[in-house]
Amino acid sequence: MQPVSLDKAYRLMNHGPTVLVSATHGGVANVMAAAWACVLDFTPPKVTVVLDMATATRGLIEASGAFALQLPTRAMVALTTALGTDSARTVPDKLARHGVHLFHAPGSDVPLVPGCVGWLLCQLVPEPHNQQTHDLFIGEVTAAWADERVFSQGRWHFEQAADELRTIHHVAGGHYLVSGESVQG
Repeated sequence: MQPVSLDKAYRLMNHGPTVLVSATHGGVANVMAAAWACVLDFTPPKVTVVLDMATATRGLIEASGAFALQLPTRAMVALTTALGTDSARTVPDKLARHGVHLFHAPGSDVPLVPGCVGWLLCQLVPEPHNQQTHDLFIGEVTAAWADERVFSQGRWHFEQAADELRTIHHVAGGHYLVSGESVQG
């Protein structure tokens, strides 16, 4: 896990991967999967993510004002599906049930998921109309890290890494695509 400069943080999500969204508040932590997340701005770096109002993670973000977006890998497809299918509202022990042992970056209480290849720590940019009307949340990226086996010098290097380290892209119904080979245009 190496730091990524904030001026390159957008590159972690520019290729449209599925993300794991994590947050904590009042001693409760949760993680959910989200397919609708993207880069919004460069300076300061901002991201967006769509979070249905029925999700427990959304409530934690609204209460705490902070969250993390993480990039799961091909090796994490089953876990990603489970975290996106099970709701903490109906399965309160879902993290323990799926063997998720969260960790924290220095100086942050936002939980992070091990095994991912990218982590973006975000401060919520409150936009009540967008949140209530469109379930759209904006986060300002305050810190970012990447697995140096697949991201270094501000670029992804999937073609040089093991297949299980490629990011995943949810299509529908538990079906994913993985990041492919690099081509020059």
